[in-house]
Amino acid sequence: MINSNTPSKREILTASAIQEIIEQHKSQLCFVFGNGINRYFSKENITWDKLLIELWNKYSKKAKFENQIFKGISFTEFYDAIDIQNTTKKNFSATIQKDVKNTMSLWKHNDEQNIILNKICALNAPILTTNFDDLIPKSAQLKPFKIPYKGFTDYYPWNCYFSNKKLNNPIDGFGVWYLNGMIKYHRSIKLGLSQYMGNVERVRKMMYKNRGVIGKEDKLAKKWNGYPTWLHIIFNKSLCIIGLGLEENEVFFRWLLIERAKYFKAFPSQKKDGWYITVKKEDDSFLGKKFFLESVGIKVLEVDNYETIYKHIWQ
Repeated sequence: MINSNTPSKREILTASAIQEIIEQHKSQLCFVFGNGINRYFSKENITWDKLLIELWNKYSKKAKFENQIFKGISFTEFYDAIDIQNTTKKNFSATIQKDVKNTMSLWKHNDEQNIILNKICALNAPILTTNFDDLIPKSAQLKPFKIPYKGFTDYYPWNCYFSNKKLNNPIDGFGVWYLNGMIKYHRSIKLGLSQYMGNVERVRKMMYKNRGVIGKEDKLAKKWNGYPTWLHIIFNKSLCIIGLGLEENEVFFRWLLIERAKYFKAFPSQKKDGWYITVKKEDDSFLGKKFFLESVGIKVLEVDNYETIYKHIWQ
């Protein structure tokens, strides 16, 4: 039985300790970024919850919100509350997706984040991001590319990436890949829970056909439908997760981590590592998140402050 009242030993890591982990695993790494990198380096950009409040106040006839969303409802469900009120409007989803694209297109990148991007580029490692914006490609002056894929659709542009070079496959080198949609294709932007469930359904169909070859060499791996997409990275790289809250509303990525763990259980020879870097927390919700992450094979690495995460590690 787990006794929540018994404190576990918690090690606070230094930047040099994180650097050592990165150095030891550099040939197998993929970095996963959430909105934390934007909030740290580009503080003038609007946060995700503020953007949702703006959308609510624009498209809802109910009481306006001022500063924050209620506790007890996820961001995805909050969007669905907007969508329900407008469900009879033609192409409402595309309308609101364009709104998000237009808002984020005005966001400004901060070249100071290149201390991180240049290092990852030198490691020749891919980046996965749960963000929609193009601040990372703008900052690093990356170009858009596609890996040929007969199943391409602008709803699911999972074979599209930004890089300084053309890649043969997603794990071939440095590139920026978008899990939840990208403003280049506004209809790909996933906002509500039902839309993320569409992502889940699509991944299931791709993943459970020729599942056993996902982690094989290229010749065999090409037999699974996710090979030309960022899904291939999820199952074939060790994940270093940074600046991602990974709260309960991250339903799609959390589900992917569950499926990744199940895959490694079924095919242990293909197993990859994972780390979640975060500033030390004391609240109960963090303990639940830590329990979840460790359950799916992701080690939680706690540091003292955000400067360690966004500056000192990369120096």
